[in-house]
Amino acid sequence: MTPTRRTALLAGLLYLLTFVASIAALPLLAPVLDDPLFVRSPGPATGVLAGGLLDLVNAAACVGTAVVLYPLVRRWGEAGALGFVTSRVLEAAIIAIGVISLFAVVTLRVDGTGGEAELAVARGLVAVRDWTFLLGPGLMPGVNALLLGWLMYRSRLVPRLIPLLGLIGAPLQLASVVATVFGVNDQLSVWSAIAVAPIFCWELFLGLWLAIRGFRSLPALAPGGESVVSAGDGGLAAPQR
Repeated sequence: MTPTRRTALLAGLLYLLTFVASIAALPLLAPVLDDPLFVRSPGPATGVLAGGLLDLVNAAACVGTAVVLYPLVRRWGEAGALGFVTSRVLEAAIIAIGVISLFAVVTLRVDGTGGEAELAVARGLVAVRDWTFLLGPGLMPGVNALLLGWLMYRSRLVPRLIPLLGLIGAPLQLASVVATVFGVNDQLSVWSAIAVAPIFCWELFLGLWLAIRGFRSLPALAPGGESVVSAGDGGLAAPQR
């Protein structure tokens, strides 16, 4: 297996891990998100803590996808590749803030008396998490799709239909999130689901393609007229004049 094939495999697996971790976290976090009186209810909060840890795994995998892909995709745009790393780090940071907010609610539930003060603080912390969910996993994937989607479309490292989904979905997702911020749209509405569908497919198909097939071994043109030629086994050689 060539180094480039290993890069594709690792990036693909990390993309798929973001799906597994984030989806698995949702039912575990439901009690604290859906029950306004969660902070007063008895019993352990093991599920919520496990869901928060899964969200942190998702955040780490988000950063991992960008770090792994950066050395390769920067050949087709240094600024775009660096911007993708930055946007992924920002997304992960926003997710982490949401997790910390929910962990704080668990602390109030365990250590507090469940009075009115704890209830008000818990509701505020859940509201913070709701905003982080909108601005992290909601907004940032649109930014990521614009940056990495353009680099993948330009390089042809994967079939162009895959990044095209991201480039089409990005403005839809960004518009949907902005509409939600201003109260025009609801985050769980039909319109939001339609807007997020291309982004969901872009990231899923990209992860599957990279993990199963790797980068295409077709010659491509890097910035400055450098030719990136096939190195066999789906790998790419260093740029050559």
